[in-house]
Amino acid sequence: MAEAFPLDWPDGWPREQNPQYSRFQTGLVDARNGVMRELELLGAKDIIISTNAVLNRNGDIAARQPKIHDTGVAVYFTLHGESRCLPCDRWTRLEDNLHAIELTVGALRGLERWGASEMVDAAFRGFAALPPGDASALSRAEDHGWWTVLQVSQTATPEEIDAAYRRMVKVYHPDKGGNAHMFKVVTEAYEQAKAR
Repeated sequence: MAEAFPLDWPDGWPREQNPQYSRFQTGLVDARNGVMRELELLGAKDIIISTNAVLNRNGDIAARQPKIHDTGVAVYFTLHGESRCLPCDRWTRLEDNLHAIELTVGALRGLERWGASEMVDAAFRGFAALPPGDASALSRAEDHGWWTVLQVSQTATPEEIDAAYRRMVKVYHPDKGGNAHMFKVVTEAYEQAKAR
């Protein structure tokens, strides 16, 4: 099962080495809602938007984000009983990568409306989600690095690391209504950062 945080990039899918600036004019919340709307109109189920973005307590992407160094997005969902994934990391801003996925799904829906549903099925065969490995979210966080989980640069100062950890504890601590699993991921990352 894919995780919403940290970014669960599909195995074997190449990463963009030089993300570019986009001229999209979409805000983060609108981009997230647009992806959800397009996928629901397509008939997708079990939608998970996986990013390095800070999440609200309800699991949605928070409207306000600290600087995100890896702005990639991988959207996992089920379509016609099959697992699918649409990843995008071409753009420098998270909302632009989300918007690109929204536009892609919209174009595929257009093909379906125009009577070319077999083309849509063929296109999605290329986006089949690989079966999840046995790695836990904690080991995936280690793969991405503590700095990715804490949303700081790899050369962050101890003060920046402490501030990032405190900010994330407010969101994920179970005593404050947060997610216990995510709190463990953040705490593990913080311990790694302090041990460096």
